[in-house]
Amino acid sequence: MSAAAAAGSSAFSRFINSPVGPKTIHFWAPAMKWGLVIAGLGDLARPVDQISIRQQLSLAATGLIWTRWSTIITPKNYSLATVNFFVGCTAAYQLARVALNKREAPVEEAVEAKAA
Repeated sequence: MSAAAAAGSSAFSRFINSPVGPKTIHFWAPAMKWGLVIAGLGDLARPVDQISIRQQLSLAATGLIWTRWSTIITPKNYSLATVNFFVGCTAAYQLARVALNKREAPVEEAVEAKAA
């Protein structure tokens, strides 16, 4: 076996057997949590009046808290930090959509009342 092939299989075996590798929950939990990010992205097409503010606040808060936590635990789990960061970002974006809608609603009502 060549030295390059040995180094490649060595890196692969190190990944498989690492504390955050696919043999542990530290790998699979973040992998499954990407479903929350995909669902959040799917909700971008949802009308703003159907967005749950409490749910999005919970997702944003837990996303940001767990992002920080996953960088200070042992072993450091950067895949968990990444997925939680994106969960928090998608929730924060949804909250921004709601806030903008609530801010623009009185203006639209005033324009409609003036036109009538």
